[in-house]
Order: sequence, then structure tokens, then C-alpha cells
Amino acid sequence: MLFIIIRSVYLIVCAGVVGMFVNAPERPQLISDYPATSFIVLMLITQMATLADFGLRRFSVQVISAVYFGLLVGWLLSNLLNQALEPVVADSPYRSLSQILTSIVAPYLCVTWLLHTKDDFRFIIPYVEFSKKVKGGRPFILDTSAIIDGRIADMVDTNVLDSELIVPTFVLKELQNIADSKEKLRRNRGRRGLDILARLQADEKTDVRMHHVENGEESKGLSIDQRLVEVAMELGGRVVTNDFNLNKVASVQGVDVVNLNDVANSLKPRYLPGERMQIKVIKEGESIGQGVGYLDDGTMVVCEAAGDLVGTDADIIVTSVLQNSAGRMIFGKLWDHDEH
Repeated sequence: MLFIIIRSVYLIVCAGVVGMFVNAPERPQLISDYPATSFIVLMLITQMATLADFGLRRFSVQVISAVYFGLLVGWLLSNLLNQALEPVVADSPYRSLSQILTSIVAPYLCVTWLLHTKDDFRFIIPYVEFSKKVKGGRPFILDTSAIIDGRIADMVDTNVLDSELIVPTFVLKELQNIADSKEKLRRNRGRRGLDILARLQADEKTDVRMHHVENGEESKGLSIDQRLVEVAMELGGRVVTNDFNLNKVASVQGVDVVNLNDVANSLKPRYLPGERMQIKVIKEGESIGQGVGYLDDGTMVVCEAAGDLVGTDADIIVTSVLQNSAGRMIFGKLWDHDEH
């Protein structure tokens, strides 16, 4: 609403100024001959600023400031270069050509260099500081397994996460390799991961950034997990994964880890020993007489003396719960109606 008011006031002011100019006593002959056409043309020229405003809304202050400082530094450098080359090209026929080239090349190089490094610099003006915009708190570094899992996208939909999501380039490359695999199951997992990543990027509420990592000599021989830990230490972020081994490796090196299994376990309903529940026995267990079923969230339930109830529903009493970062298992026994 504020921008609509500002643009309306700007339109009225432009109309008043252009009208005064067109009706002024000392005006160009062309405007005197075609006052209405001149008014319309001048108004269209003034409203080009409004069109530019709509286009600039897609650029961040960071990009605009990088372009501005790039042009400013490039112009200063070109003037210094021209003064330094003046004694050499003073009497040369190429003097004007060298001045033109330095005036074009220096600003271009400065603008592109600042755009490439805008995340690493702060452009400071007295009382005004343009710094890298960081959404929320510390960023999340996504692991391949977390992307393929898909629960990270569901967490984003709940508005719980407000931090930047970072995908290193080597993780994206691993996803592409999995999606190009000859194994059907592995190929489907890779394509699912790419679809989840595209879903995250399409969400306007999510800030997803690809982090380019150079394949230097120090990166050779390192596993994906080790490189993820290095990126997290470099950016001060947290690794998001459901890989139990990566969880341990990162924790040993002092990197915070968000384990999706731990998050899911913390949100699951708690079943305490002695509580009653009903499951459908799917198959026999590893031990004689055991029956195995699953809850709606995928939790495995092992019931004693239910091996002959495969394919039927059974009432059980929870005897114990085993829960860790690798998942959760519930152990129970058949509900005894006479006993209870």
C-alpha cells in the first residue's frame, strides 16, 4: 500500500512538472507545435523510472551495492590507469583507444569480481552497512540421505525451520550420480532426491543456496561425510542427515548435527510399558513364536507368542521400548483378557 501511494504521488508530481514545462512561455518550437503529444511522450519517459522500480525489486540490496561499488572502483581505476599511461601514449594515435578500453574493461572487471565475492565482503558506508543477509540462525548443511529422505521438505512446510538451507555442490553431484544409476531402486532414490530439492527451491519461504566447493588437492581422498563436516565447520552450520555414522563422525569433531530420526522420534507418541495397543501382525519374528507388526509411522513392534497370528490384528501390552538415533522398536506381549 505504501508503494502505491508513493507511485501515485510521483505520477501526480510528474504530471504537474511536465504540464508546466509544456505550457511555459519559453519552450522549444517542437513542443509548441505538438503540446499534447509532447506531454504524453514526456510522461512516458518519466514513468520509465516506475518500470525500472518493478525490475529492481528482483535484485537484493547486496547485488545493487556490488554493482554500484564495482562501477565506482572501476571508474577510479580507469582514471588512474589513464594517468599512468599518459606519458607513454601521449603522442600515440592509440591514445583515445587506450582510454576507451580502460574505461570499459576496468569497471566490468570490478563489477564481476564483486558479484562473485559479494558473500565474502561487507560494503560499508558511513551510517549504512550492506552485509550478507542471513535468514534465521545458523545454516543447515543438507546431506544426500536427508534430501532423499524427504522429511526435510515436510519440516519446512510446517514453518519450523527459518534458517538457510545449504546444498554443497558435491552433494548435488552425488544425487545426479545416484539418479543416473543402472539399478532401478537406486535410480528412483536419486530422482526422488532431485524432486525434493526442486520442491525446496520452489518454496518461497525457504532460502536454499548451492555452495560451490572446489575440488582441490586437500579434498582428494576425503569421503562425502568428511567433506560435509569440513563445509559445516567452514560456514559455522549444522549438518542435517539421517546417517548414523555421519552423526557420530560430526559429533566427534564438534559439529552440531540435526538427525532426522531423532527429530521424528521426539515427535512420536510415547508408549510406556504397561500401555495397551493394537497392531496387525505382518510376519513372524526372528525368534520362535514372535510376531512382527508396524505402526502407522513405520515403528517396528515385536510381540511374543504372536507368530501364529500373522495376517490378523492383535491386542498387546507394551513391555519395553528401545529408542536410539537409528530408530525405535517396541516390544510387547499379547493382551490377556482374563489377567486384566
